[in-house]
Amino acid sequence: MRISLETDYAVRIVWCLANSNERLSASKIAKNTRVTEKFCLKILRKLVANGIVKSFKGIGGGYELNKKPEEITLKQVIEVIEGPIVISRCLADDYNCDHQSDCTCYFHNVFYEVSQQMAQKFDSVNFSPKKQ
Repeated sequence: MRISLETDYAVRIVWCLANSNERLSASKIAKNTRVTEKFCLKILRKLVANGIVKSFKGIGGGYELNKKPEEITLKQVIEVIEGPIVISRCLADDYNCDHQSDCTCYFHNVFYEVSQQMAQKFDSVNFSPKKQ
């Protein structure tokens, strides 16, 4: 399993903002994270829509975290881009697993447990700059 490039960039963007003492423009974030400005803006829109980042328009505008860095978890950022953390489609809310109707699927339970463990681990990691 591998997180998407977009999620990797979202983590970098939030980390960049967590380590900044000022509001940053999209171009400055893009430069600092080595993400193209166009892709950076796409990710920032998602982070803003989900309450992790807030944006400011006009002169002196830009982006900053909407919460304290220690209140933002890696799980929250991952789920903004990827959706719920599940390692198999059979765990997704919008998937109807018909294998369970015949018998209990052993692997469904294993996938569920592993997904829960991953989610818990990601939820235990935050963006506090002290973690450098």
